[in-house]
Amino acid sequence: MSRLQRLQNINGLIEILQSIAKNQCSLSEMDVHLLNEAIAKLNRLKIKKGLTNKHYQLEIVNIVELIFKFLTK
Repeated sequence: MSRLQRLQNINGLIEILQSIAKNQCSLSEMDVHLLNEAIAKLNRLKIKKGLTNKHYQLEIVNIVELIFKFLTK
């Protein structure tokens, strides 16, 4: 996957998570924390350069785990 495609995917996911955080008034403090942590990790991932596919996948796994925790609580 090219860097441009990665950035587009990351930006799209950030927008979705921010939209959820803004539009859901019934979120618990823990839910908001999980969403904010995922957004922060995505923003850090955007500025990292020279990541191999393996490193990129490891970073994404951590972010997916946060989103999974948010969805299953």
